[in-house]
Amino acid sequence: MGRAEERRARQKSARRAKRAAKPGGIRRFFTWKWLLGYVLGLCALFIGAFFVLYLLVEVPPANAAAKAEANVYKYSDGTIMAKEGKVNRESVPLSKIPKEVQHTFVAAENKDFYGDSGVSFTGTARGLINTALGRGKQGGSTITQQYVKNYYLSQEQTVSRKLKELVISLKVDRQKSKDYILAGYINTSYYGRGAYGIQAAARAYYDKDVEDLSVAQGAYLASVLQAPSQYDWSAAGPNGKRLVKARWNYVLNNMVEKDWLSKSEREGMKFDVPIEPRPIPGLDGQAGYFIKAAKDELFKAGVDEKEFEAGGWTVTLNIDKKKQKALEKAVRTELTSKLDPKKRKVDGDAQVGAVSVDPKSGGVVAMYGGAGATEHYFNNATREDYQPASTFKPLILAAGLENGSTTQDSTPITASTIYDGTSRRPVKGSDTAFAPPNEDNKSYGPISVQKAMNNSVNSVFAQMAVDVGLDKVKNTAIDLGMSKDAGGFDVRPAMSLGVMGASPRDMAGVYATLDNHGKKVTPAIVKSAEKGDERPQLPDPTNGQAISRGAADSVTSVLTGVVDDGTGQAVRQQGQAVAGKTGTSDDNKSAWFSGYTPDLVTSVGMFGEQKGVGKQVSLKGTAGGGRVNGGDFPARIWAAYTQSALSGQKASKFDLDTDMGAAVKPPAPPSSSEASESPSASPSASESASESPSSSPSASESTSESPSASSSASPSDDGDSPSPPDPSSSASGDDGGFLRRDQE
Repeated sequence: MGRAEERRARQKSARRAKRAAKPGGIRRFFTWKWLLGYVLGLCALFIGAFFVLYLLVEVPPANAAAKAEANVYKYSDGTIMAKEGKVNRESVPLSKIPKEVQHTFVAAENKDFYGDSGVSFTGTARGLINTALGRGKQGGSTITQQYVKNYYLSQEQTVSRKLKELVISLKVDRQKSKDYILAGYINTSYYGRGAYGIQAAARAYYDKDVEDLSVAQGAYLASVLQAPSQYDWSAAGPNGKRLVKARWNYVLNNMVEKDWLSKSEREGMKFDVPIEPRPIPGLDGQAGYFIKAAKDELFKAGVDEKEFEAGGWTVTLNIDKKKQKALEKAVRTELTSKLDPKKRKVDGDAQVGAVSVDPKSGGVVAMYGGAGATEHYFNNATREDYQPASTFKPLILAAGLENGSTTQDSTPITASTIYDGTSRRPVKGSDTAFAPPNEDNKSYGPISVQKAMNNSVNSVFAQMAVDVGLDKVKNTAIDLGMSKDAGGFDVRPAMSLGVMGASPRDMAGVYATLDNHGKKVTPAIVKSAEKGDERPQLPDPTNGQAISRGAADSVTSVLTGVVDDGTGQAVRQQGQAVAGKTGTSDDNKSAWFSGYTPDLVTSVGMFGEQKGVGKQVSLKGTAGGGRVNGGDFPARIWAAYTQSALSGQKASKFDLDTDMGAAVKPPAPPSSSEASESPSASPSASESASESPSSSPSASESTSESPSASSSASPSDDGDSPSPPDPSSSASGDDGGFLRRDQE
C-alpha cells in the first residue's frame, strides 16, 4: 500500500471514530448546552407570561363579603345595645388602633412587612405546589397577600386564585401605603366568635373598644387569627391552650426583636384570659324602635340611606341604660302587668308610648315604643296620630304671654286673670260657632287662669285661644316643638282642645322647651355616628330661643300649680319641684301626662288601638276600670319612672324668672255682681255661674258639638270624628294633675 492510500485510510478511520463518539437520536438534545438553553428559555417564557399576566390582571373592586358589615348601636355609655346586619364586622381607622397593638399583628404574621415588596415568592411557590398537589391550605403569605385574599378575592384554594393573589398583591403594595394595607388586613380578618375585624373581636373577647386594648390583649387577638376556633380560649382544650400561649409568646418575642417592645415590658407581661362568649345583641325589646328612630334622624341630617345600609356605622344613642330600664319597669308595673286581654278585650287595645328628655342637652335618655317592634310595628313614642288633648292648653297660655295678649276687655292674660268657666259657654269673637262642654258638663263660673289650668277647664281655654289669636297660638305651638304636619292641626277654635295629632316625642320636646326657659329643645335619640373617619355633623338639639324666658318660666310656674292643686296628692315627691299637665282626648281614645322636673322631662301617652286593625278605639274599661284619664295610668307610669330615674339625686327646684311666683294661688271667687263689675274680669264672664272655682278639681277635655272638632286619622287612615256629647252623659276628660310637690 502506498503512502497516499495509507493516509486516506487513516482519515477514513478517524471520521468513523468521530461519528461513533457522537450521541445518536434523541440523546443529542440533552447536552449541557441544550439543557442550559432550556432553563434560560423557560425563565424567559415565565417572565414573559408573568409580565402579560401583570398587564392583564387589574385590581378588582372589593368583594361583597369584605364590605358587608354590621351597623352597631350603643347606649350613651358606650356599651353595645344592638347590631344590625348579617355580618358582625366593625371597621375602624388605623388611628384608633394603638401602635403597639398594630405591631402585634405584624409580629405575628409578617415581621418584615414594613420593608417587603408585598409578596413572598417562596411562600407563594410552596402554596402553588401544595395546592396543585391537593394538600390544602399552606402558610407563608404576607400580610398584603392575606389582605388581598380577604378583600379582593375569595378563600378558594386554586392555582388561578393564587396567581391572581400574587399579581394583585404586587400592584396593591405599589399603589397603597403600608398603613392602608395593615388597616385593611386587621379589619377584614376573621377572629372567631362571629367577629370580623378587630373592633368586633375586641368586644367579643375583651368587651372593650379597640382603642382600649392592651399589648397583651392585642397579641392574643393577633394569635387567634391563625386558628380562630382552635385558639378560642373558652373552647380550647389543654393542647389548644398550650398552642395559643406559645403563639402569644412568639408574637411578643418578635416584637422585642423588632424593637417594638422593651425587654422589661415583655418580662412583666401576663396572658390576659378572654371573657366567656356571649350572644350577639339582637333587635328584641325596644331596640327595634331605637334603630328606626335613629335612622330617621340620621337620614334627615343628610346621611345617605344606601351608604348607611351598606353597614360599617357605629351609632351612639343618648339612651341612658339605667333610665331606660326604669321606664320599661314603670310601664310593666303600673300598666301591662294589670292587663288581661283574654279576660277583657279592651286590654288588648291598650298601647303606651313614652319619651324622656334631658332638657339641657336635648337627648332622649329613655323611650318606650310599645311591646316591641316585632310585636307592634308602630312606635308609640313617635307616632303622631293621636290627640294630645289638654296637654295642649299650656301652649295657649304660652302664646298669650309671649304675645302680650289681652282678654276682650283689654285685661292682660296672666295666671290671675279671671275667665268665665261656664260649661258650653259660646266663645266670644270667634268666626266659627264654638261652645265646648267641660267634663261632666261642670260649670265653674268666674275662675282664674291658674285654677282653670289646674282643673283643665275647656271653656276658659277655648275663649283664651280666640283672645290670643288662633294663628298666634298655632305659630307658638310650632315654635315650641309641635309638628306642623300632624293631622288635624287646623286654625279653628277646636284647636284649643288639642284635637291635632301629636306624639310623646313631640310633647316631650314642647315641655322640655318650657323647662329649658324657652330655648328650643328638639329631642334627639342620636348622640353621634361614625364610619371610619367619617363623622356627619348632626343638628344641635338645643338651638335658638322659641319663646322668651319670662313666658316659658311663667307657664312652668302655672304648671306647678296643676301638680300642687291636683288630685294625685298621694304620690307627691318630697321636696321635688314638678310641673305637668294631664290630658284625655275625645271618646277616651288617648290619655296623657306630660311633666317635668328641672332635670328631666317625660311625656307618657296611652292610646286605644284596635288590635290587628289599627283603628282608634276607646280605652274605657282598661284593666277593669272605667274611663282612663291622664291622671290615671299615664301619671302613675310617669311618677314611678321619674322617682327611679332621679333616685340618688338631690331634690331640685325650678329657677324661674317670672313675677308669678311658684304657682300663684287663685284669688277668692267674687260674687256674680262683683264679677260683672270687676275690671279684671273678662266681659265674657257669666253671671249665671253655677259653681265656685274650687268646687271641683276635675275638668273636661272633650270636644264640642262643632263638626270642625274632628280627631286625626287612625293608623289605618280611617277618620274618626268625635261624637256630639250628650249633656246627660259623662263627657270625656281628665281629673287634673296627678303629681304634686310639697309646698315650699
